Order: sequence, then C-alpha cells, then structure tokens
Amino acid sequence: MPKDIPMNSLGFAKQVKDTRVVVAMSGGVDSSVVAAQLAEEGYDVVGITLQLYDHGAALAKKGACCAGRDIHDARRIAEDLNFPHYVLDYEDTFRESVIDEFANSYLAGATPVPCIRCNERVKFKDLMQTAKDLDADCMATGHYIQRKDGPTGPRVTYGSRPSARSKLLSVLNNGPTA
Repeated sequence: MPKDIPMNSLGFAKQVKDTRVVVAMSGGVDSSVVAAQLAEEGYDVVGITLQLYDHGAALAKKGACCAGRDIHDARRIAEDLNFPHYVLDYEDTFRESVIDEFANSYLAGATPVPCIRCNERVKFKDLMQTAKDLDADCMATGHYIQRKDGPTGPRVTYGSRPSARSKLLSVLNNGPTA
C-alpha cells in the first residue's frame, strides 16, 4: 500500500522532484526569480519563452517583452540553473491576434491595451496548452497572483503585492486557469 504523501509547497500530493512546473519566462527579474526558487526547491522546472516579434530586430532592445535580449536572459538563467528552456516562435500568432487589432483600433481613435489581448489570446492560452503537452502539473509566472477556487470554479485574484501587470491578468478568470 502506498504511503500518504504530504502536500508540497505548490499544493500537490507529490514529491517535489516529481512535480513538473512550466515557468513562463519573459527574461525579466520576476519570472527568473520564480524559476530559480522552484529549481532550488527541487521542482522539475521547464522554462518557456514566447518570441512575439522579430528576434533579430529586437536583439539590441532591452526590456522588449518576449524578444531580443530578454530571450537571451531567460535562456541564460535556465542554463545556469540546469533546467530545460524552450523558445516558441509566436510572431505570426501575435501579429494576427494582437497587433492587427491594436493598429485598427488605434487608427479608429481608440486607446487599446495590447498586453491584455496578448495575455488573453496568446500567452496564457497557448502556454497552458504547452504546459499540458509537457505533462506539467502547473504553470508559474512572475506575476503576483493567486489561483483560488470559488463557487463558479477557479479564479485569479491579486496576490499580496498587486501590480498593474497582475491586474492585466484579470481576463484569465474566464479562461485557462481551470
């Protein structure tokens, strides 16, 4: 008869080493720290970065989300901490799902927020599917959010340090957190 396994720090009744976590790595400090913490705790970490626009053109840009030096930084962190890291080319998807609508809305006089559309239509939808494809138990980001079960199912709530970036994730409450 198998022994009862206590819950690990992520809430799974599994050994830490047997819990796979896909970390959405932007190359920034927050997602790198999350990846480092999980790797140091002994979790089976897999880093994923989405390349959203021309890597060559963005190479010299610091702080360009999901391109350029940030991809290099995420790759270096994964290499230093000895866990796999994959860069997925989402340039066409990003242009079709976010940029085209942003440009059309802007030209029509609106002030769209492309980060919300990107989180909703590109990043988290596809990252959750990639995590499932990699047999991950969960996905982590550098955003200060919490997943809580409620009467209508799982919800994303702001973490103990809410920020503008974590509030951009509000669109996930009707999506892939389940």
